[in-house]
Amino acid sequence: MIIALDKFTAEELNLMSIFEPTSREALRDDLVTALHDVNEPDMIEIFGSVLEKLDGMTDDDFAEIGFYIADDDEDTEDDAFGE
Repeated sequence: MIIALDKFTAEELNLMSIFEPTSREALRDDLVTALHDVNEPDMIEIFGSVLEKLDGMTDDDFAEIGFYIADDDEDTEDDAFGE
């Protein structure tokens, strides 16, 4: 089951896919570190939303996320990495 479509927006999935999401904690740490260099209010809001959602889920929930580059116009579960 891929739960990302239910929990995250396309923008949030795209942001998370920029990093190597090997674990929930590693992704969270990467986002917090990168956030220090973000100045655009819209991006700060997306970072904050992702961090809040990551904090509200378990590691098992995180393991169920299908990471791919999301497209607002498509409802596909294809993996952008060809897997």
